[in-house]
Amino acid sequence: MRKWFARLAALGVALLIAGQGTTALAQDPAAGKKVLRVGATQAMDSMNPFLAVRLVSTSIHRMMYGFLTVPDSKTLQPSPDLAESWTTSEDGLTWTFKIRQAKWSDGQPVTAEDAAWTFNKIMTDEAAKTANGPAVENFESVTANGQELTIKLKAPQASMLENPIPIMPKHAWESVTDIANYDAEKYPTPSSGPFIAIEHKKDQYVKLQANPNYWRGKPKLDELQVIFYANPQAAIAGLKTGEIDLIGRLNPPEYEAILNDPNITAWNTQGRRSVYLQINHGATTSDDKPVGDGHPALKDVKVRQALHYAIDKQKLVDDVQNGLARPADGSIVPPMYKDFFWEATGDTKVGYDPAKANQILDDAGYKKGPDGIRTMPDGDRKLEFRFSIHTDTPIEDKLAEYLTGFFKEIGITLTTKKLDSSKFTEETGVSGLFDIAISGWSVNPDPEEVLATHLCSRRPSPTGEGGGTESFFCDETFEELYQEQLKELDRPKRADIIKQMQERLYTQAPVIAIYYTKDLEAYRKDRLVSITPIPETDGILYGGSGYWPWFTADVKPTGTAAGAASAEGGSNTGLIAGVVGAVVVVGAGAFFLTRRRKSTADERE
Repeated sequence: MRKWFARLAALGVALLIAGQGTTALAQDPAAGKKVLRVGATQAMDSMNPFLAVRLVSTSIHRMMYGFLTVPDSKTLQPSPDLAESWTTSEDGLTWTFKIRQAKWSDGQPVTAEDAAWTFNKIMTDEAAKTANGPAVENFESVTANGQELTIKLKAPQASMLENPIPIMPKHAWESVTDIANYDAEKYPTPSSGPFIAIEHKKDQYVKLQANPNYWRGKPKLDELQVIFYANPQAAIAGLKTGEIDLIGRLNPPEYEAILNDPNITAWNTQGRRSVYLQINHGATTSDDKPVGDGHPALKDVKVRQALHYAIDKQKLVDDVQNGLARPADGSIVPPMYKDFFWEATGDTKVGYDPAKANQILDDAGYKKGPDGIRTMPDGDRKLEFRFSIHTDTPIEDKLAEYLTGFFKEIGITLTTKKLDSSKFTEETGVSGLFDIAISGWSVNPDPEEVLATHLCSRRPSPTGEGGGTESFFCDETFEELYQEQLKELDRPKRADIIKQMQERLYTQAPVIAIYYTKDLEAYRKDRLVSITPIPETDGILYGGSGYWPWFTADVKPTGTAAGAASAEGGSNTGLIAGVVGAVVVVGAGAFFLTRRRKSTADERE
């Protein structure tokens, strides 16, 4: 019955969307315009870049604002953006950036004052630290003189050229006195990137217009629309009916649903996301006080290692990801980043070996009882763990089924605990009310950010304020390696240190990487003329590390046969109202009431 309702709901969305498309076009015809419509299953959390942390938000802000540097479209190495050149002192403590002669979209000049104001705002305003606070923790001072920006550091920092902070226009933002409550909903937004935000309807869409003042030149598109759907099924229906032109970050079932559609090109390349299990190995706050209710057995590294040996990662790839992933024989940095990717070999490598897992637990004193379930060495408590996942995520449900079976083979009971997104984030990142949880991260070309989520300082404060931890890990060896890589300016030497950090995570197992997902996307071949991924060879379209795909994208103008068929009006108000209506009315059985925030990894990069 549930499958029947699901098919009916999907059909209802498709039919309703198809009916809404021509209405939207009739309401606001845009004949001759080049409009690309991108579907997203996650909505903006804020148009304010100081506050926005979701992946969709940072992706859209990359389209709007310039940075000091951006990843090169071919190599992903840092390349000039608003900073056209830079120098550093011999001791690595002073960086001088020359800001290029460019204009904001409102005609005002871009100067070093804009960059200095942005960084100083984050350094001095607690609310402004929300999105990218750690990126300025090592800054001693930031000053500007004309087009020259000077940043003095407390200690050398190898990742200086990969700073994730968008440069904001001082003239438009310096009058904002309350960053924490500023929604930045003023349009058009002064921008220095390839696009200008001209409209945002919460949970429905964002419209962006080509920036004629962009320093690289005006994009080929006239308009870029990012349309928010409540779930992948509705987005796929929209792609099939031509209401959107491209959709990224698909799960295997949605991806496979479009493989045989003659109007759609399926995109399957290496991804930048690692998926792992977060283990509560004894969560503590930043002052080393215990927090939460994690099972005491998980404090024992031998138990965590036994869990690792019990997992058949190839089986998970084959059956949970339908073969569209790579088993993780490494840690949290995916193989896409060859310089920093580490993979275990020899005696260090943990393969699927339930017999070895059982032997480890036997030797450590975790004996099986008459019911086959192990107990603590003192016999006081059974090894019964909770597995925290998100509500309404079929892939996580399936993963839970397989892990339950794997762990049963070694005498451990696993019970699934489903949580909504906000509760999940709180329990696994602040209050420590979990045993094992699903997690993951969309890793940037420089992995410093994801590595930093396992530092002592990222644990929550004594008052319960989240520090952004992914594991509650606090390990002296890991901390020393982090500081060492931070100061190492020789890239190969630094990469070696980062690999040692990953090995430490692998052997101590506060997280257990299970697989690296593929980048699964799809677009309409009758609409999209061209688009360049990042990196340009086997790269990513939506959700990549930069704006390159959108700057290079070209589509057929409105008014062509394909454009008319897909009803690409300048306004999507009718369209989105139709989508939301379909979600609420047709999916009354909660099939389509899927929350948009899938995990902490989806929220941030």
